[in-house]
Amino acid sequence: MGPRTLERYTIAGPAGALEVALEVPTAPLAGIALVAHPNPVEGGTMDNKVVHTLARAFHSLSYAAVRFNYRGVGRSEGAFDRGHGETDDAFAALAHARERLGELRVALAGFSFGAFVAARLAARVSAERLVLVGPAVGRFAVDSVPAETIVVHGEEDDVVPLADVLAWARPQQLPVVVFPGCGHFFHGRLPQLARTVTGAWHRHPTLPGA
Repeated sequence: MGPRTLERYTIAGPAGALEVALEVPTAPLAGIALVAHPNPVEGGTMDNKVVHTLARAFHSLSYAAVRFNYRGVGRSEGAFDRGHGETDDAFAALAHARERLGELRVALAGFSFGAFVAARLAARVSAERLVLVGPAVGRFAVDSVPAETIVVHGEEDDVVPLADVLAWARPQQLPVVVFPGCGHFFHGRLPQLARTVTGAWHRHPTLPGA
């Protein structure tokens, strides 16, 4: 994936200190990708393996990858806010990255509860595309998303049933990439997940590298 610079630090967030990880490739930047992590009540952090995989996938596409810990997680201050405050945290992390790196194009991604946060953030900022992995649509009210959104889900997900995701996607006529025999956390399938995201990115005619 090439050389990269990874920094971890805190910034001023809406609920106090906000812990951020910024991974910047050495090649000319195609944009900024923000990746939101799973439910912190269930142990989710920005170091989750799926979140890390998404960040590295974007890095391979020459995007600066931004991960962050929601309020109350790691070195971030505050308390869980069921997605409302966490969306504010995501907005602050993205604003910080754009201040540092410039007004580049933005991609948004999230895993599980993080997909809910990413979809909420997409209603507030202009993003070229969304990537939602294991979206927790049956547990949180994920709104409709743009038609070009990449959705990936495991066939045997026991946290968010595939049937719930299909019921959410069906009225939108939104394609869902299903990993057969795969659970919620994509154990043993992370390299395949990265290839799926980067492959879909390259196939989109309006995105870099297509």
